[in-house]
Amino acid sequence: MKYYLIVGEASGDLHASRLMAALKEEDPQAEFRFFGGDLMAAVGGTLVKHYRELAYMGFLPVLMHLRTIFANMKRCKADIVEWQPDVLILVDYPGFNLSIARYIRKHTRIPVYYYISPKIWAWKEYRIKNIKRDVDHLFSILPFEVDFFEGKHHYSIHYVGNPTVDEVAAFQTAATETAEEFLQRNALSSKPVIVLLAGSRKQEIKDNLSIMLRAAAPYREDYQLVLAGAPGIAPGFYERYMEESDVKILFGQTYDLLRHARAALVTSGTATLETALFRVPQAVCYYTGAGKLVAFLKRHVLKVEFVSLVNLIAGREVVKELVADKMTVELVRRELEALLYNKVYVHRMLEGYEEMVSRLGTLGAPRRAAQLMVELLRKSRS
Repeated sequence: MKYYLIVGEASGDLHASRLMAALKEEDPQAEFRFFGGDLMAAVGGTLVKHYRELAYMGFLPVLMHLRTIFANMKRCKADIVEWQPDVLILVDYPGFNLSIARYIRKHTRIPVYYYISPKIWAWKEYRIKNIKRDVDHLFSILPFEVDFFEGKHHYSIHYVGNPTVDEVAAFQTAATETAEEFLQRNALSSKPVIVLLAGSRKQEIKDNLSIMLRAAAPYREDYQLVLAGAPGIAPGFYERYMEESDVKILFGQTYDLLRHARAALVTSGTATLETALFRVPQAVCYYTGAGKLVAFLKRHVLKVEFVSLVNLIAGREVVKELVADKMTVELVRRELEALLYNKVYVHRMLEGYEEMVSRLGTLGAPRRAAQLMVELLRKSRS
């Protein structure tokens, strides 16, 4: 069968590539065409557009690139219709993907599957109308979404487990490098590592990195700061926000870094979940301009109490969230000190991680999703 996939960022590329590999096992004749990234291309198929040309974040960047965004949408719609896949699989990225879903539902009979559902439980809950109208099957990777979609909105979904659990477990199983070997290979010192994950988009890096560096500065005598470079971001972009030239940037080694890190400062997103799965103590840091306004909106507009996946899955505060006006140098520094020196505090956090892991369920999310997708497609064709 023919599968058309659309992702809009690095984490989507990773999750979609694992799903594609699982689909090939279930359907050896599978053909792929996609808006995606390098990891998807490595599995096989035709890369129509790289996600780097799609990932705009924030009001001004989106406004400045509206012509490009609309051109990409137009090309994507036409390409799907021309190729006539057996199914369209959307991966997160709701602003773009829900528009594509609406067009495909209106103009074709191609079934629409959504893998990694839009986070409408956080905001823009009205999008449930679009999902009910335009999406044939939704495959969830977060356990609390079942109650939201089925209990609150009476829309049946498939919870398949979380693919990040599989990705981290696969890495841990294959990893053999000792901490000493890792440090030597990357020309790092012997000091314990504090890893900085400042986001995958330029706006996130611009907003967060300098605050993280200033907050961690007092601990550099005993620890070394290492920045995990995001795919598609050039080293030069980071350097303009780095006040200390000797901070090392490692690209393509985020999991290696987390495996050997003592503590982490992490922007909200999949990285918070990955950090927890590696059992690294963390603080969630997400600065935005107009912090007090954003904090007000968080309290009165967002539908959830937390922003990090760790806390959302656990259903309580496991990690400290320093968001909007709470992300200051002083508050981040205070939290980092607790992560490095307060053993009781760290022990409680690690216990919370185990609670979160138990709620995520067992390994095999991409395989379960692929099996179910192929089964549903074959039934619809019989």
